[in-house]
Amino acid sequence: MKRRDFIQLSATGLATSLIAPTMAQAESSQTVATADIYYTKESSGRWSGKAATHLPNIEVGKADGKVVVKVVTAHEMKGYEHYIVKHVLLDKNHQFIAEKMFNPMEDKAPISTFTLDSYSGTLYALSLCNKHDLWLSSVEV
Repeated sequence: MKRRDFIQLSATGLATSLIAPTMAQAESSQTVATADIYYTKESSGRWSGKAATHLPNIEVGKADGKVVVKVVTAHEMKGYEHYIVKHVLLDKNHQFIAEKMFNPMEDKAPISTFTLDSYSGTLYALSLCNKHDLWLSSVEV
């Protein structure tokens, strides 16, 4: 084998060994990311048994002609060790409406209240735990 062919073949082998695993890992992580973006009561995935303390509970009422939405997650707030990071409210088209960020050093419980001028249809609430990912609940208004 000529020296030039040997160097070219070695460089090709090195490039392949560096690029191929990275591409395979990227494809693999995309599959996992899209499969487990959020968890629900019916589909708790790897967090089986965690729904009771991570799933947001949505209460809807009316006050002064407006829709009042209260989101409560029955989760302890153990400082920055284990806590609910935020609640997010989405409309029927999964568009952002509002969010409430929690300070685990000050907030005793993950409770948020949102006031909407008017709304009808499905509302989605997301609850994000720093250890157990993102949880989704919905309610009809």
